[in-house]
Amino acid sequence: MKLSIVILNYKVPHYLMLCLDSVTKAIEHLDAEIIVVDNKSEDQSCKLVKAFFPDVILISNTENLGFSKGNNIGVEQAKGEYLCILNPDTVLPEDCFTRLIGFHKELQNPGAIGIQLIDGSGEFLKESKRNVPTPRVALMKLLGDCSQYYNLKLNQNERGETNILVGAFMFMKTSLYRQVNGFDEDYFMYGEDIDLSYRILKAGFKNYYFGEIQAVHFKGESTTKDQVYLKMFYNAMYIFYKKHFRNYKTSFKLVKQILKLAKIIEKVRLKSLKSIDSSKINTLVITEDSCLTKQIKSKTASEVNSAVKIPEECTNTLIVFDAESISYKESIEALINTKHKNNIFRYRPRKQNFIIGSESKHFKGVVLKLNE
Repeated sequence: MKLSIVILNYKVPHYLMLCLDSVTKAIEHLDAEIIVVDNKSEDQSCKLVKAFFPDVILISNTENLGFSKGNNIGVEQAKGEYLCILNPDTVLPEDCFTRLIGFHKELQNPGAIGIQLIDGSGEFLKESKRNVPTPRVALMKLLGDCSQYYNLKLNQNERGETNILVGAFMFMKTSLYRQVNGFDEDYFMYGEDIDLSYRILKAGFKNYYFGEIQAVHFKGESTTKDQVYLKMFYNAMYIFYKKHFRNYKTSFKLVKQILKLAKIIEKVRLKSLKSIDSSKINTLVITEDSCLTKQIKSKTASEVNSAVKIPEECTNTLIVFDAESISYKESIEALINTKHKNNIFRYRPRKQNFIIGSESKHFKGVVLKLNE
């Protein structure tokens, strides 16, 4: 088998359906398997997977084991030569994996590969490519200076080496993941992607960023900045410094003090954010029959390129991408090309009666049920 995709799910059933729909299209011409590990969501997630994606390997945990252990359980079942660790709140283009496999074969001593992730409004997520967060770099970031934290030397649309990748999407040889013992289960949530990326580097491999592939990560689903998040983030930093930096004790005292200030600043900032009221704007549904699109039935995924054309004057509009007839690759490109116009975007996965999306990485997603 060529590829295994492991998706750890926790209480995001509708995003999981959207993710699985895009992944299913992305592996149509590959010998691949999808493994979903559910961390005791206690919702309709498992039921929906069985109903709409019966070929998916579903593992239902009897408790929430955290990000690291949950993914490791999934990888234990993986049979593919290649492995992709994927968040359930992501949308992938159809040619994602075929291009990544080709890119991987070109590289010398490759470790893990990441791609360009954007949020639900089309904004680039800088954590797609990062530097090693040494204590000094982490302190600078907490003080508001991110110039050393993110890999700014590499353009978001370029390809090249980068030290740290984000756990929402990590692609590598399955044998490499097992060689470095996967995610460290000392991390329950947050920090495990930094740790794994760093251990891959220390094992003598090179991590890469492939910015030519763009995918959506509805980050607001997994990064709500509340007290629980801040506590987990604090603990993750403690584990990382304790493992990898001898002077962590002195550095962490400074980090701890700055975190107290960061908590206050973060709470004030989040209160100032406002979501867009979709009931007060126009609606545009993008389908194959729309006069705004070209016919794409005869095209393969690799041949489709920006077929969706949204008018330049399209502002203050709810744009719905209907995946029954529009490729995910097209929709992602259209989303990027139409950002900064106060538009909001929603997806309707195939065979589903809902639309879903989010305006920003700072907000939880919105699910709107459609009439049967």
